[in-house]
Amino acid sequence: MAKIKKYNSSIESSLYRDELDISIYNNLIDTVNSRIGVLHKYYDLKKRVLEVDELHLYDVYANLIKKDNFKYVFDDACDIVSNALSILGEEYCAILNNGINDRWIDVYPNKGKRTGGYSSGCYDTNPYILLNYQDKYDDMSTLAHELGHSMHSYYTRNNNPYQYGHYSIFVAEVASTVNELLLAKYVIKNSNDKNEKLFILNKLMELFRATIYRQTMFAEFEKNIYQLIEDGKPVTADILSDEYYKLNKVYFGKNVCVDELIKYEWERIPHFYYNFYVYKYATGLSAACYIVTSLLDGKIKAEDYIDFLKCGKSKNPMDSLKVAGVDLSDYSVISSAIDMFDEIIDEFSELYFS
Repeated sequence: MAKIKKYNSSIESSLYRDELDISIYNNLIDTVNSRIGVLHKYYDLKKRVLEVDELHLYDVYANLIKKDNFKYVFDDACDIVSNALSILGEEYCAILNNGINDRWIDVYPNKGKRTGGYSSGCYDTNPYILLNYQDKYDDMSTLAHELGHSMHSYYTRNNNPYQYGHYSIFVAEVASTVNELLLAKYVIKNSNDKNEKLFILNKLMELFRATIYRQTMFAEFEKNIYQLIEDGKPVTADILSDEYYKLNKVYFGKNVCVDELIKYEWERIPHFYYNFYVYKYATGLSAACYIVTSLLDGKIKAEDYIDFLKCGKSKNPMDSLKVAGVDLSDYSVISSAIDMFDEIIDEFSELYFS
């Protein structure tokens, strides 16, 4: 299809819809590869905490802090989330709290209700959120996450005509992840419970492992296999498996036993069967990290971030992010997420072994 429509490559064809240059895709892969040592540092920490002689791929998924005995009833969670997001300004919190009080949220599990949590609504309604709240930290984090989506939708719909009153998938996870990160940092800062802090730090480390590194590995695999096709080379299941295995050995490093059967994992990843989507998870988290760091350091104002939420489709995704000070063509944006990951690893290590 890319050839028929005269694109230079299939990646270029896929990125065209969001008016993105292929350099954004390549910058993500190049930056993550240049900082692969931080991921290997995390695996060394896992090996040490789990007290295993060899760290296999299946060990990577083991939680370092197993018990979540902390309860956050819904009303308390709403207060905690509101306080955590107070850095975003009085107007933001007033709209958010009004939404909570005005029944934007269907809170608890119910018969026939789908699992998980999500935010929806349409141009001429308030946003609404469906949760399955059960008093766990993950539930409170999901509340913050979905409120991020809903506030993004609220600002977009109330500041744009209908044709611009929505936003691209490319930026959809930025606002929700900003809220998640602000909540995590707030709870860690204000908690006096070592296990609670460790539990949340472990959650964050897994978020970075699975989103920045794993999704970028997927994106690199996808780029490589399309390049084979565009170079006129044959593509078979064995070639795909060997390519996937080589990448796994690079990303997991020498201190992890990269079991050979992992070479077949590509077969079950649904995103590989449609075009170039997974990189958006990594760029979204990177943009969110950059925004959170900039807000906390005072490099950007809450008003700049709110202006980003108001953009909708009136600007393309790259230009709307620039309103919040984020330029994804800049090495420093992706690197800021890896810096945050590195700091969290150090914070967990110091607290765990103290």
